[in-house]
Amino acid sequence: MASLLFLTQRIPYPPIKGEKIRPLQILRHLATNFDIHLGTLIDDPDDWQHVDTIRALCRDAYFAPLDRRIARITCLAGLLTDDPLSVAFFRNRALQRWVNHTLDTVRPDVVFICSGNMAPYVQNHRHHGIVRIVDLADVDSEKWREYAAKSRFPMSWVYAREARLILALERRIAREAEATTFVTDQEADLFRRLAPEYSDRIHGVSSGVDFDYFDPATLPPPIFDTTRPNFVFTGTMDYLPNVDAVTWFARDILPLIRRDQPGAQFHIVGSSPSAEVQKLSEIAGIHVTGRVPDVRPYVAHASACVAPLRIARGIQNKVLEAMAMARPVILTPEALEGIDAAPGREVLLATDPATFAAAAIGVLRDPSAANALGAAARRRIEAHYSWTARLAAFDSIIGTIPA
Repeated sequence: MASLLFLTQRIPYPPIKGEKIRPLQILRHLATNFDIHLGTLIDDPDDWQHVDTIRALCRDAYFAPLDRRIARITCLAGLLTDDPLSVAFFRNRALQRWVNHTLDTVRPDVVFICSGNMAPYVQNHRHHGIVRIVDLADVDSEKWREYAAKSRFPMSWVYAREARLILALERRIAREAEATTFVTDQEADLFRRLAPEYSDRIHGVSSGVDFDYFDPATLPPPIFDTTRPNFVFTGTMDYLPNVDAVTWFARDILPLIRRDQPGAQFHIVGSSPSAEVQKLSEIAGIHVTGRVPDVRPYVAHASACVAPLRIARGIQNKVLEAMAMARPVILTPEALEGIDAAPGREVLLATDPATFAAAAIGVLRDPSAANALGAAARRRIEAHYSWTARLAAFDSIIGTIPA
């Protein structure tokens, strides 16, 4: 069996956020045709318990510990070396030695890299007939550019610097890799405009959702008072777009809903809530959970799941999972990008606090219409978002690249 070196910035388990969900499914898919040699980092002590789960998918695996507190300090050295700070954060000498050894001794047929932050691990190594695929998923440079536009100095300067350096890295990746992939056609098209000379090697490969796991037929017991209206947001809660989304909902949208529905509650479900997010729990009826073992009890019993994202890149797993659970989803155009769902029939689109609140109130006033919307969303997921079907595109990409 052919061999494949697989690099990803965090151990792809448990599948509780996008940077773990997509790499896990890609890893499982590639493991059916390749002997996998996996290199990754672990920066959450809770994740060490999952090493054996991932090791079982691989011929060989190396898990490098990363202390986030130290990494935040050492990555500042990037300001002196003109490196992107996010790349410096994930730099690890032990993992680099393992990657070099694997390239020299195993000589894998394919190198598959999840995230541009991991590309430097192989960029300075001599390659002899190794096919390189880098799944950037999102155009990260554009994310940093948006951060800069919405921030004040000095962070606006930091984010603008990161955007410039990450774009240079992304363009180098496109130049050197045989294929560069993105999670939506929209992201791929955006990058083709940023790196037009490499457009023939840029591809969109969409994500799917595990709709057997997110199945409304296996309804978990409720975890909150279901006699009251409950709106649910899921995600990693120190991630700036998520922080912005829940803050906007809590401060600008929820008060409008409560004029009509005084008992409405808002559940912010996800790991690592920032200080700004934690402060929202001081508002009556807003619950910040932190990390939970399973988001399904929250999603399954939500009156509606909300995705009020104003900054967004790629595809939103939170939206796909809520649709799979047959729940009404109210979302902004930014959160819908890359998802094939019909507004008004399978999801509810909102562009400002007034339309968002009106959609939420409408869901509460007409449960039968809300249930029909959720059922249509589930049918869409079943028909179009199988992981197997979505990731088959990687087989075609690898198969058409001359070794």
